[in-house]
Amino acid sequence: MAVKFVSKIKYYTLVAMKLIRNILLPVVPIYYLVTWLRNKFYDAGIFKSTSYDFPLIAVGNLSVGGTGKTPMIEYLIRLLKSNYEVATLSRGYGRTTKGFVLAGENTDAMRIGDEPFQFYSKFETIKVAVDANRREGIVNLRALTPKPDVILLDDAFQHRKVKAGFYVLLTSYNALYVDDFLLPTGNLREPKQGAKRANVIVVTKCPSSLSEQEKSEIIKRLKPNANQDVFFSSIEYSNTVYSLAEEQPLEFFKDKKITLVTGIANANPLVEYLKSKALDFKHLNFKDHHLFSENEINALKEEHIILTTEKDYMRLSPHFKGEGNLYYLPIQVSIDDKLRFDRLINNYIESC
Repeated sequence: MAVKFVSKIKYYTLVAMKLIRNILLPVVPIYYLVTWLRNKFYDAGIFKSTSYDFPLIAVGNLSVGGTGKTPMIEYLIRLLKSNYEVATLSRGYGRTTKGFVLAGENTDAMRIGDEPFQFYSKFETIKVAVDANRREGIVNLRALTPKPDVILLDDAFQHRKVKAGFYVLLTSYNALYVDDFLLPTGNLREPKQGAKRANVIVVTKCPSSLSEQEKSEIIKRLKPNANQDVFFSSIEYSNTVYSLAEEQPLEFFKDKKITLVTGIANANPLVEYLKSKALDFKHLNFKDHHLFSENEINALKEEHIILTTEKDYMRLSPHFKGEGNLYYLPIQVSIDDKLRFDRLINNYIESC
């Protein structure tokens, strides 16, 4: 009953937010002017942007959340960690700490944020740090021994105080930035012209059936410049789900009472995937990076089986240490023309 009540609150909140966004339409030209001028001042050197003499790769988007930055960072980690000392640097959204924090033995999602904690939990050989001041974060990372050869900047496309050597811009297949509007009515953080700063553009969350003709049509709509490459990626879901104590094939949950809990920007691809697997579930959909209250946790503990995303698991698992009903489903990103994409990344690193 408590969970249903929470879901109704979330629904009415979303309706109210949509109404407010429409009311704020007259603010869009002001936001456009402010962000356009900011970019022009950086481009002209009026605002200082720091460059670096080692590989610095920024992954980001033009819109607010939901384009697949976390799986893209993980893709780059897997690509590079065998040959280089790799570090990730994030803002650490939703953390309780401030300043520079390097992940270590006593680290949890509350100290560094759910996504950085996910990187730290999965990849033992890399350095994971958070700092809202990316320049300070880079200085602190490079002071470590051994110092990282490559730093991956998570969600840093608009952080123009730092000038990365290589920019990966993500845009969702179902929400291309060319079809969006600026905040506060739309979801764009800056004007669409900002895409020109990217070295590569990756259209994420594509259906596996995407044809070459449709890819060509999307590229025409994106209008990349002569020096930009466009790639298409899709989400690959694991066939195995994991809990603190065990792992099970996804088929194990057929005919079981499941509650899907998500606190991500766009849960639709996951919902459709689980439906395609003929799983019967109810869905509790929270906002991105949602911090679960004590009442919400207690209500969730009454559920039979909870299935969640890997990112949400980082925030939920500390509350379920004594229970065995919390599971997560990992994902990875698959990139078309993978060899060409990997070659562009490696060529950039070798050129530094």
